[in-house]
Amino acid sequence: MKKNSLIYTLILIFSLAVFSACTQETQNRIGRSIQNWTGVNGVLEIYSGGKLVKRFIKIDKLSTASGTKERTQRPYRFGYGVLDANLNGKADPDENKVYFEFSDYSTNYVFFEDPNTKK
Repeated sequence: MKKNSLIYTLILIFSLAVFSACTQETQNRIGRSIQNWTGVNGVLEIYSGGKLVKRFIKIDKLSTASGTKERTQRPYRFGYGVLDANLNGKADPDENKVYFEFSDYSTNYVFFEDPNTKK
């Protein structure tokens, strides 16, 4: 049993050394990868004039769009989540998971997939 605990300790020390040698951005990417794997069950709420107008629930992650060839970030975020049409905070049986995106610019918009389209 002592041999196994020594091996686990060495693996842990090696992993910590490798992780600490990473840049902050690499550490963030590793953290996001783990989050993408485990899920975060997020909520995105959209307000207009101080009033809640749209809510997406059970969001696994929000991603920053990037150009395919340019490798530069695009000015919007996107994700997948359940459109909470009745704004009750629950994923009801008639509410579907949809694709959505929203802008980083001052023109406020939310683009989302029609939840009534059958796949």
